[in-house]
Amino acid sequence: MSTQTQRIKVLCAGILGLILTMGIGRFSFTPLLPLMQEQAGLGIAAGGWLAAVNYLGYLCGALVTAMISNLVLRDRLYRISLVVALITTAGMGLTENIWLWALFRFIAGLSCAGGILLSAGLILNWLMRHNHRSELGIQFCGVGLGIVLCSIAVELMHPYFDWSQQWLLLTLIGTLVIIPAWLWLPPADQTTQTNSGQALVDTPPSQSFMRLFQIAYFCAGVGYVISATFIVAIINRLPGLEGQGTGAFLVIGLAATPSAIAWDMLARRIGILNALVCASILQVIGILLPVIEANLLFTMIGAVLFGGTFVGMVCLVLTMAGRYYPTQPAKMMGKMTLSFGSAQIIAPAMAGILAEQSGDYTHAVYLAALIMAFGSLLLWMLKAQDPMQQPQLKVVS
Repeated sequence: MSTQTQRIKVLCAGILGLILTMGIGRFSFTPLLPLMQEQAGLGIAAGGWLAAVNYLGYLCGALVTAMISNLVLRDRLYRISLVVALITTAGMGLTENIWLWALFRFIAGLSCAGGILLSAGLILNWLMRHNHRSELGIQFCGVGLGIVLCSIAVELMHPYFDWSQQWLLLTLIGTLVIIPAWLWLPPADQTTQTNSGQALVDTPPSQSFMRLFQIAYFCAGVGYVISATFIVAIINRLPGLEGQGTGAFLVIGLAATPSAIAWDMLARRIGILNALVCASILQVIGILLPVIEANLLFTMIGAVLFGGTFVGMVCLVLTMAGRYYPTQPAKMMGKMTLSFGSAQIIAPAMAGILAEQSGDYTHAVYLAALIMAFGSLLLWMLKAQDPMQQPQLKVVS
């Protein structure tokens, strides 16, 4: 098998893994949330708490991955995460007990952390080891594709199946996805050199840079999670936009699919931090547009801006971690994800409470945008520390 053919299979394995763990395991909850509220009696605040529990699981998963440097063990845990994503998706459709739902969302969060963090580290390590460009944009197409898949599936299934049957049918789709995701990812390699004999050397950033970066990424987590979790419910409750939420979620997925590649390309030209600042500002605008003016045009532009930035930001941050720590990418990935993940526990519960008190999600959206705008300012301030003086291995396209 040629090197390029193997590279394509490895990247496809990463894409499919994200479709399963992030798309089906995580994001299927977003278009199914209004159906569960309508058909299964799930309350608005309870929906927020379920989302918070999911991110608590994600945070716990990030803690575990940050402590594991052995690539072989990381590979095993990643494959377990793929199976767990299937089990928890099926479990959501087999019960109406809120506590079991919470348990399944928590475990799905663990799986999601494995799907994104373990796979990112494994695949970035493989790319650098085989002298390919150390970027994750292609793999992160899987997040957008997962959103598109769930949106289309729910839209097509809605007239014929209830909420529980849709969870089970999504599990069936995931069963088809897991086979190539498992088989196409090669076993982990723990050597400290590339195939050409070049050493992989860690070049960690300063502590002051890391502290500020973690705060900024926490703010990004708040901005991301409220829209990612409640966008369908938010739009469906806006005057004149009833029933448009799933369509907007589909647009988010379509915009997210190529976005990480686009941000990788921009980062090559202007630097990763400059790209992060641009993405953060655009995401603030995307979050605000649907509630500033409740019309379909603003809603869809906002969906494009949000979908076109949130995956790119995560991808750029994880790429930075891999470049700082090529031998132990989980070291920085775990720290950053703790910041991002803790925001994702606090913000959904807060949004659910605010929405229940006010009758809509408008206040939560404005608060999320304000916090993310502050994070954009912090990212801009980080440029003064000139953090991107990190060597990169010579790569081939």
